[in-house]
Amino acid sequence: MVLQEAIRDLGEKVLCGGSLSEGDAVFLSEISGTGIFDLFASANKVREHFRGKKIGLCSILNAKSGACTEDCSFCAQSSKSRSQIETYPLLPADVVSQRALEAKKTGIKRFSLVTSGRKIAGKDLLSIKGMIQEVGKLGLLPCASLGLLKKEDLSLLKAAGLERYHNNLETSAGFFRQICTTHSYADKVRTIEAAKSAGLSVCSGGIFGMGETWKDRIDLVFALKKLDVDSVPINFLIPIKGTPFARRGLLHPFEALKVVSLFRLILPRKEIRICGGRVQVLGEFNSMIFLAGADGMITGNYLTTLGRSPEDDIKLIKIHGLTV
Repeated sequence: MVLQEAIRDLGEKVLCGGSLSEGDAVFLSEISGTGIFDLFASANKVREHFRGKKIGLCSILNAKSGACTEDCSFCAQSSKSRSQIETYPLLPADVVSQRALEAKKTGIKRFSLVTSGRKIAGKDLLSIKGMIQEVGKLGLLPCASLGLLKKEDLSLLKAAGLERYHNNLETSAGFFRQICTTHSYADKVRTIEAAKSAGLSVCSGGIFGMGETWKDRIDLVFALKKLDVDSVPINFLIPIKGTPFARRGLLHPFEALKVVSLFRLILPRKEIRICGGRVQVLGEFNSMIFLAGADGMITGNYLTTLGRSPEDDIKLIKIHGLTV
């Protein structure tokens, strides 16, 4: 009962406009047993209060795949990976437009272009600019994840209609060198700040289950709070054969959902979007993401792994009495 009251009190603090401290976050991260369900209930109340009953859906397109120079240990496209994936240069504009139109027909509002590599540049950047314009003409919100771009490149894309830029911090500053050495955590922060400076909405989050501690997760959520990003994608590691993290186990579904609830309580007004690994890690507990505090998700397939169909996800949303 004492634990239940403590969780409820922290939730009420957030509902009344207060903010949780790092000490509060540590307390929440240590909850186990039946207390986890009290945590979920508290996060769900906060979601409903600040975010309502609308669930944001987005779709991503792997517009340029593989042959990446970066050495991210979790990624099948990285220079360290020996995974058997499809590799191709930037897709033609007509293919991108067709995929965007298909996404629109399913009821999706956001469509994001994602490219492998340290950053998109030169002729490819200009081609992406044209693609963004065409996506906007379809009535979709154009988003992009194109690497470590500078403000001038981001401003160019903003002028073409880009609405949101994605660049994950991935993990805490302290753990980052364990997952990547070819670029730094500071490079990520600079990209996010450049996107905000260019007037773009920013999407940034992390990947969980890479061997990080709860302290790393807490450091990440407070870093995102300080950067004041708009949307926070939560990914769960899929141990892909051929990558350095191939032998890591999947997170337990309740641990994954605890991450969702923690992020909701620390970032009550932000979009918490569940992304990669949702199907593989949560399995039958996939339907609990909203009850744990999420109000958004990527639907359809991901970059090199499978997701769920938009039709199935829309059914899931409606079953919970929520709307797209």
